[in-house]
Amino acid sequence: MRSYFSLITFSHTIFAMPFALLGFTLGTLQSEEGFSWRTLGLVVLCMVFARSAAMAFNRYLDRDIDELNPRTKVREIPAGVIAPRSALLFVIANALLFMASAWFINPLCFYLTPIALLVVLGYSYTKRFTYLCHFVLGLGLALAPIGAYLATGGGFDLIPLLYSFAVLFWVSGFDIIYALQDEEFDRTQQLNSIPVVLGRKGALRLSEILHLLSATMILLACWQQGLQYEHFRWLHWLAAGVFMCMLIYQHTLVKPNDLSKVNRAFFTTNGVASLIFGTLVIFDVLF
Repeated sequence: MRSYFSLITFSHTIFAMPFALLGFTLGTLQSEEGFSWRTLGLVVLCMVFARSAAMAFNRYLDRDIDELNPRTKVREIPAGVIAPRSALLFVIANALLFMASAWFINPLCFYLTPIALLVVLGYSYTKRFTYLCHFVLGLGLALAPIGAYLATGGGFDLIPLLYSFAVLFWVSGFDIIYALQDEEFDRTQQLNSIPVVLGRKGALRLSEILHLLSATMILLACWQQGLQYEHFRWLHWLAAGVFMCMLIYQHTLVKPNDLSKVNRAFFTTNGVASLIFGTLVIFDVLF
């Protein structure tokens, strides 16, 4: 079990989960049915199963590449801890469990599962033919807020869409930072990424622009939510301020000539930003 948790880097679930719970909370407040523990549990299961399928498939598909990369050759499949066939069976099982969980939520969520799986599983192929792979990863995680909102029985709405765009730009931006570690390896293997195309300085500049767009989406969501509730949501604005400060902070950690703090910028900073933002906004909305 520990090996499979490591295979899918389960701790990284913290990136999108707070936004999914935020989408669920907003949808619940707009829904005539109100809060449901059953729906909440199914939303969490959908998140876990979809992400587990995506990560395991990425490790399965990239096993030969990972074996050549000094940074990734210790991963479970190239290291021989988990057999490729077992990893693929794990992917199939989680994909089926994701679809089953969505079936028990509502028909719309179930009908949208093939699209969601196409995005989150298809991402693993993109580095082989396009440098826009970071945006496909961002799109996969961006499905969390709007998907959880739809799970409550509501239709499409502006605020969860704004959060989805915020996640899209945020994840794309920090994935570009993470990809800086493999710039030289990707170039030698003819793999596509923003760092390969733009170099370190250009990649970091684009990441800054994407995070500026993410902050803009967050601020628009704050403003729109204030209009909806017809009064100033000070805790929501505080959450937005903390989130933006964490975005700025991670860009102070990584320099074109110093990548030693990439992991702190990638996991710690973004994990804290997501957790604090989601918790404060949910608390603000409910109370």
